[in-house]
Amino acid sequence: MPVMNMIQALNSAMDVMLARDSNVVIFGEDVGYFGGVFRATEGLQKKYGLNRIFDAPIAEGGIMGAAVGMAAYGLRPVVEIQFADYIYPATDQLVSEAARLRYRSGGEFTAPLTVRSPYGGGIFGGQTHSQSPEAIFTHVAGLKTVIPSNPYDAKGLLIAAIEDDDPVIFFEPKRLYNGPFEGYQDKPVVPWSKHPLSEVPADHFTVPLGKAKIVQEGKDLTVLAYGTMVHVSAAAARDANVDAEIIDLRTLLPVDIEAIEASVRKTGRCVIVHEATRTGGFGAELSALVQEKCFYHLEAPIARVTGWDTPYPHVLEWAYFPGPKRVADALRAAMET
Repeated sequence: MPVMNMIQALNSAMDVMLARDSNVVIFGEDVGYFGGVFRATEGLQKKYGLNRIFDAPIAEGGIMGAAVGMAAYGLRPVVEIQFADYIYPATDQLVSEAARLRYRSGGEFTAPLTVRSPYGGGIFGGQTHSQSPEAIFTHVAGLKTVIPSNPYDAKGLLIAAIEDDDPVIFFEPKRLYNGPFEGYQDKPVVPWSKHPLSEVPADHFTVPLGKAKIVQEGKDLTVLAYGTMVHVSAAAARDANVDAEIIDLRTLLPVDIEAIEASVRKTGRCVIVHEATRTGGFGAELSALVQEKCFYHLEAPIARVTGWDTPYPHVLEWAYFPGPKRVADALRAAMET
């Protein structure tokens, strides 16, 4: 199988679906001739033409409104919002129209649209290019929310999202796009982010939505993470010398509560790691679910390691999101309780 980074895997997924299904169309800001700001759609317009890959104005509400109409008509639009921070003007269309279309029409219409967007920090993008708004969309009934952590899953999950008959928010951790991150200016190289590239099938395959993956089995405690934090958590477990079972959620909504419950019942401890701010973050929902399902199996309080409750700090971003040290400290504390 070819070896790909995440950008190449995403591009391959869209290429496969464009060839496979004539109803798939891709549009958004700079996705056509330019190939996207991160080059995820590079070469697709030349291969499939202007009618299927085209640019849109910088008007996220318009992009999403057009996508809802296309989806109701029978197309399968894949739209790119250039950064997750830009998605807020499109939220009304997502919440009030896309998420409710199946229900308000009594099942006569569906909204098979996919919204791709880079999210999270780590590239010094500043406050308007680094946010992690996933919890907002997990609160909306009718939307599915997906975040991959590696190229193989990125392709399989994206194909599954495009084929799904309901709207899917597909957030892509930009820190993982191009493989190993080699630091920035005076920042040291961070070994935990030197994750390997993946062997990814060139043809069609899917990773099911709503199914978590145990990326590392263990008996001491359970770590629930997604996106970049999967790699951070694995490094932290090594640093803390803790036999942690690390679960990559992959899909936040619907979340794989069966996998979470089975792991926590086995280990008796749970640490939740995400990059977004703590208050109202998806970790709070996970904590409540674990408490409801596993209370009598817990040997220690559920812990959360998250971003701080502040606006995203441009110059201090590497202190903002959890790193291996902060996660390792939480793992040790959970084991000592």
